[in-house]
Amino acid sequence: MRYIEPKRAQGQAIPMLNDADDIWMYFPRTKRIRKLATNSKSQKMEGSDFSYEDTGTSDTFIEDFNSKKLDSEMKEGHDCYKIEMLKKEGIESGYSRLIMWVIKDNFYPVVINYYDAENPELLLKTLIQYDIKKIDGIPTATKMIMYNQRENSQTSIEMLEVKYNVALDDSLFTERNLQRR
Repeated sequence: MRYIEPKRAQGQAIPMLNDADDIWMYFPRTKRIRKLATNSKSQKMEGSDFSYEDTGTSDTFIEDFNSKKLDSEMKEGHDCYKIEMLKKEGIESGYSRLIMWVIKDNFYPVVINYYDAENPELLLKTLIQYDIKKIDGIPTATKMIMYNQRENSQTSIEMLEVKYNVALDDSLFTERNLQRR
C-alpha cells in the first residue's frame, strides 16, 4: 500500500506480509525503512479507525475464529445471515469476537462488529461496506466506512480501481521498491 493522501502521509509505503505479522514502513521524509513490532498489528493505521490487522490479515478470521450462525436479518438493504465468530484459544488478535452480517446471495460481509480482545461485550468498531460490485466475478465493496464506537470517529475508504488475478513481480515487495515513488 502506498499513500497518496493525506499530505502528511504522502509517499509512505507499507507492505504487510504473512497476514500482517510482518509490517514494514517506508518514510519518504527520512528515506528510511522500519519494521514495525508484531504488536503493532492492532494499532491504528496512520491515525485512522482501521488497524493494520483490519486491512492486512486477509481472511485469516476464517481459521482463527469459530463461527456460529445466529439468525437471518436485513442489513443495509440486503438479506443477510448473522454470524458470530469467537476467537480460538491461543490466537493473537485485537478482537475477542466478531458479529458479521453476510449477504445470502454472495456470502459477502456487509457489516462487521469488532469486540474488545479482553471484554467480548465491549463493541469497539463497526465496518459497513457499500457499493458492492462484481469485479472479475468477485463481489467487491468499493466504499467502506469504519466507525469507531469508543472515540466517536470514522474513517472512509473508497476504491477507485480494483483488479484481481494480476501477476506481480516479487521485486515489488523489496526494500528498494519501497523507496520508489
